[in-house]
Amino acid sequence: MSGIDAFGVDLLRGDGAPTEAFTAIARLTNLGGPELSRETYDVTAHDSPDGWREFIGGLKDGGEVSIEINYKPDVHDVLVADFSDTDPRNWRVVWPQALGQWDFAAILTAFNPSAPTDDKLTAELTLKVSGKPVLT
Repeated sequence: MSGIDAFGVDLLRGDGAPTEAFTAIARLTNLGGPELSRETYDVTAHDSPDGWREFIGGLKDGGEVSIEINYKPDVHDVLVADFSDTDPRNWRVVWPQALGQWDFAAILTAFNPSAPTDDKLTAELTLKVSGKPVLT
């Protein structure tokens, strides 16, 4: 198999209740991330073999999740309200074809609607992941 069709991915937003329920974000057109990264620390010393720099792994970062939607204000304004929240909310990405899911907490850091004269109403959103994303 040379690739997997991405059609059908879901992004779900947690409601924060004690028994949390997740609701799919409607009209999702593109999803990127989480962008996992890790810092490295230079541990090069005068006795490093053959004069090569040496590194060890440092802190990890869940990065960001980029979202594009066909924006419908009455459906998506709950996301705009999330912009005021300072505490992370739980999110879930469900991959198509039963390939698993990512669960993570994140803060909405950007909401950018766009209304061109010759195209559809859209919005781009950015979530900043807080803590460790969990792949199941």
